[in-house]
Amino acid sequence: MSILPTYLSSQIEAAETENKVTDIPYEYGIDYSTGQMTGEIVSGLEAVKVWIWNCIHTQRFLYPVFSWDYGADLEQYIGHMVTNEFLTTTCKKEVEEAMLMNPYITDLDDFSVTLNETKLNISFTANTKFGSVEVSENV
Repeated sequence: MSILPTYLSSQIEAAETENKVTDIPYEYGIDYSTGQMTGEIVSGLEAVKVWIWNCIHTQRFLYPVFSWDYGADLEQYIGHMVTNEFLTTTCKKEVEEAMLMNPYITDLDDFSVTLNETKLNISFTANTKFGSVEVSENV
């Protein structure tokens, strides 16, 4: 039982829920051309972009320092003869599964993938709580 009157305690609870700040993600900045950290700390949409870059370039289940939920298993497509339909379907599923582990990413649009001799070219639009991010990476 509260020592405050009922009407006053309900007003305080309502004010507390209105003043809650949503979590903003922070990451170390990356120079995307070299893959090296820049030394600056980025937040919001840029932090989600860094997370996406790291997740796509991390082979899932390979590094014990990461959770089994982190990364994408994309190396399985390199060096194999697969149809474009199979590649698009399975690679899209793999990337969506990896990306939707991030609580700030809501869904993916405009997914496309092409297989070169040694690389996958993946492009999509990630819709996040902070806006949209265009992603085009060679993995």
